[in-house]
Amino acid sequence: MNEESVTTGNGALPAVVLPLKAEVNEASLKFILKLAGPIIVTTLSFTLLQFVDRLMVSKLGTAALAAVLPAGFTAGIPSACVMGIFAGLGTFVSQCFGRESKKECTSYLWQAVYMGTAFSLLVLAVCWPLAPAIFKSFGHDPEVVELEVIYFRIMLFGNIAVVFVWAGVQFFMGVHRPLLSMYAAIIAQVVNLVMNYALVFGKFGFPEMGIAGSAWGTVIGIAVGGGIRMGTFLSSDFRKEYASLKMLKPDFKKMADLLKVGVPAGIELALSVGVWGAILFWLVGRFGKEAQAATSAALACINLSTMPIEGLKTAITVAVGKSIGADRDHTAIKQTGLCLRLAVIYMGAVGLGFLFFGDILMRLWTADEKVILIGAEVLIFGAIYQLFYASRTVYSGALRGAGDTIWLAATGFSAAAILAIGGYAIIKLFPNFGSLGPWAAATLSIITAGLANRIRFKTNKWRQIDLFGKKPIGLEMEED
Repeated sequence: MNEESVTTGNGALPAVVLPLKAEVNEASLKFILKLAGPIIVTTLSFTLLQFVDRLMVSKLGTAALAAVLPAGFTAGIPSACVMGIFAGLGTFVSQCFGRESKKECTSYLWQAVYMGTAFSLLVLAVCWPLAPAIFKSFGHDPEVVELEVIYFRIMLFGNIAVVFVWAGVQFFMGVHRPLLSMYAAIIAQVVNLVMNYALVFGKFGFPEMGIAGSAWGTVIGIAVGGGIRMGTFLSSDFRKEYASLKMLKPDFKKMADLLKVGVPAGIELALSVGVWGAILFWLVGRFGKEAQAATSAALACINLSTMPIEGLKTAITVAVGKSIGADRDHTAIKQTGLCLRLAVIYMGAVGLGFLFFGDILMRLWTADEKVILIGAEVLIFGAIYQLFYASRTVYSGALRGAGDTIWLAATGFSAAAILAIGGYAIIKLFPNFGSLGPWAAATLSIITAGLANRIRFKTNKWRQIDLFGKKPIGLEMEED
């Protein structure tokens, strides 16, 4: 039993023995679930919301269903670059938190906000006029292209709002206060759901806007979520503990730190999410809007398994980051192994559901038998790569927490290349595979990335990375 002796008064009184507070086991299931639970709930609720949003859009017809996901993925490419900066933010905040330098956590947040906002405004200015050319180059039906351009342009505004969402997500996760971000997300998603319904179908006195209403509803929900998180960050408690209004000064050294870690992380995210999706829809789009609609619906189902694991990835990033910041690499290894087991169990179960109930899931989306048949076959590929996706994602989160983002960028590039080159080759060499050819290449790319990240983690080279050069961050600023 841990005890300490406390001598009172002038030492004449007998010592009082008090129990010390029990040390938290940060490699335990309880600790990981406490940290990961809120972000998993957040991502799962967001995924369910997206699922419902896309079900609403599917009621507008096959063309709208075919348009919404490729437009969303393409808008997500610059957004993923921004999120890369914030992935770097999570790494630095968690390591600073582990080093007990709270005000440095705040300073890194503001540098990320400055860079993310500037980048998102630049993307809006550049991509708005280019939107028609981007989607025409995909070779999609003109009817689909028109809807893609509408959705894409509106979502560019969402990229600005998402800066404040991800600032809050990474900061609150980094300082191990995930519940605050979860509450903000749930409120924002309720707003999103209501606004989507109102604007898509013209309810509650709002105009009927169709696919544009779905985009605006999402942007409004994102803005609400960002506003709540930043409002919490600027509240009196955080102003006192983290000096959230005293660390506003631009710090180019910290910006460089974030870019060093965040740019490779952004490249990885863009390649793993945005570019991967854009390539997939570029290849699948060659087979008509039915194949494209089937892929949109199947991916929405697959996200029900992948997005909660993305939440687990965020948790393992900050858990590993804090452990490394506190010089406890052995704890980081145990945390990663535990998260991998959780991911494999969950994704394996969902994969079995895709395998045996794919046809039923697709009938939720459409009555078009051609779309249902293609979508059910796509879900078989989704079932195959579930376990490898778990490996790719969990090890990616752990390596990111250590700052090993250059490796992750290289892995993301390789996986995207396998999809692009392999998918195109299958289309040319085995045309009878139809739209399933690109999905075979997509499955191979995920398997490759999953194995590569596992091997990298097992080499322990990430343990040699030192983001702070083995020097103290600096003295804490005194409160005024």
